[in-house]
Amino acid sequence: MSFANPIGVFDSGVGGLSVLQHMRVDLPKENFLYIADSGYIPYGDKSKDFIEQRSIALTRFFLEQGVKAIVVACNTATAAAISTLRSIYSLPIVGMEPAVKPAVDATRSGIIGVLATTGTLESTKFAELLHRSGKGAEVIIQPCPGLVEQVERAELSVKMTRTLVENYVSPLLERGVDTIVLGCTHYAFLTSLIKEVVGLNVSIIDTGPAVSRQLRRRLEKEQLLSVENTPGAEQFWTSGPQREVQRVISRLWNRKVDVLRLPKAFTRSGTISSTPNKPLQRTRRRRAAQT
Repeated sequence: MSFANPIGVFDSGVGGLSVLQHMRVDLPKENFLYIADSGYIPYGDKSKDFIEQRSIALTRFFLEQGVKAIVVACNTATAAAISTLRSIYSLPIVGMEPAVKPAVDATRSGIIGVLATTGTLESTKFAELLHRSGKGAEVIIQPCPGLVEQVERAELSVKMTRTLVENYVSPLLERGVDTIVLGCTHYAFLTSLIKEVVGLNVSIIDTGPAVSRQLRRRLEKEQLLSVENTPGAEQFWTSGPQREVQRVISRLWNRKVDVLRLPKAFTRSGTISSTPNKPLQRTRRRRAAQT
């Protein structure tokens, strides 16, 4: 199986698969490498410095695999680390951002809700997003401890997951929210359950499709789109328990997949050198453009 000029995608765990699903449809000829950094999940309760170091480590691994672009398919990692990644590395790096502006445009009641991790909601980047895009509506934020872990176990519709969802959306409904933003990629796998709980009069907005479109735009701009005539493939890695992650990814991806163990050099939680090989990155980008 060939993985020429792949695109790297990473998340704290399996949530980023919800974004990868959209990218697979929109970019059928591209090869994707996906890392579930499940050994350190959840990112939501980790420090900004820790998440930056993990993001740098995973980016370095992707560069060793010859990726032409990276998608940070995690709202918390985007908020904590994407500015640092872009300041260090020269290849296209696409991140996540809760869809506050589309929700403000869509709301009828003038009140929207954002479900996200504590790390995302407390970040400077999210505060800037609210200041920039939240005007014109009342924005109610709701941290959702425990939901990520339920998705990581592929327990999407069990009683405990439903109870958590009910506990988190009830305060939003009581305030008159008619539009809810999914501010964590894991929550996209709970869309059906959330819809059951909130009813037909509340819209649910997922950022995944917009991220997929942005990736295509960046690849087109950099002339990095695949010109192969054959369908692309995916390869999966994890820093967590390999068999369990393989079971969960296979279920969420809707087919059996193999998940590789991330090399030990990229699974350490300590400080990681952030000095990249800039000439190597530029060479890889040129080669990708010529392929």
